[in-house]
Amino acid sequence: MADENGHPEPEEMQLGAVMSALADPLRRKVVTELVGDDDGAERTCMSFELGVTKSTLTHHFRVLREAGLVFQVDRGNSRKVTLRRQELNERFPGLLDLIANEIR
Repeated sequence: MADENGHPEPEEMQLGAVMSALADPLRRKVVTELVGDDDGAERTCMSFELGVTKSTLTHHFRVLREAGLVFQVDRGNSRKVTLRRQELNERFPGLLDLIANEIR
């Protein structure tokens, strides 16, 4: 069962939901940038410069969060996002390597 913020437990992450989230180029850009960051790095949602409205940005991050790709937490007046690297590597071995290859 997902926590109060909509983060699924690792065993609840579904490949279909992950692939659906990654099918969108803007969401894939977010995950690709996070893969290139240091492990555990936190970024604000606005730091990705996606060029969309705030409501659209909220939608994209909700999809990523509910698929289990990212962890979001409120820090004051901003929301920070972190890649769920360890959980993703355990649940879907090799997935992040494929995404990292898109950077190269």
